[in-house]
Amino acid sequence: MFYQPEKNDHGLPYNPFKAIVSPRPIGWISTVDNHGIANLAPYSFFNALCDTPPMVMFASSGSKPDQASGKDSLANIRATGEFAVNIVSYELREPMNKSAASLPADTDEFEASGLTKSEGITIGAPHVAESPAVLECKLYKIIDLPGASNTMVIGEVVGVQIKDDLIVNGKLDVTRYQPLARLGYMDYAVVNEVFSLVKPA
Repeated sequence: MFYQPEKNDHGLPYNPFKAIVSPRPIGWISTVDNHGIANLAPYSFFNALCDTPPMVMFASSGSKPDQASGKDSLANIRATGEFAVNIVSYELREPMNKSAASLPADTDEFEASGLTKSEGITIGAPHVAESPAVLECKLYKIIDLPGASNTMVIGEVVGVQIKDDLIVNGKLDVTRYQPLARLGYMDYAVVNEVFSLVKPA
């Protein structure tokens, strides 16, 4: 089949675009506003951009009636210039899903999701204590994208926290925490098996 997204002429009951670009890592973004209220929300348009310096991005779509533009994560990052990326393990799938609910801006999603909030080391934004790894980020740039309320946030990673028991023979063993990934629709995948390929010379 062939379709043109601007015409939305795929003829299917659900848009296949997000199912094609998958699996996608989940950026579980934690922020805090100027009044000390923490926010936590998952974003499946998320990825690493480069490693020297380490940079990550996530994209926010849509808006909330209690925010001037965008969602709580975006408003908090605009105000403070900081955010944390909490890696989602399979064990954390339910709390992650709970944190996706659209709650009032003055609601702390850590409390609503039953998670432990820990202070950042290099940033003011808190992070999920149960997360296997956390990337503490300083805002690099916010880019408005085409479409209604589509915004990309790029951050520089200034601090990395990893649970010690996940390091095996000098490498991070992802099978020990089984990272969650987003597929299309309401579907997810989990990484519990890996293989290696040697890059050609």
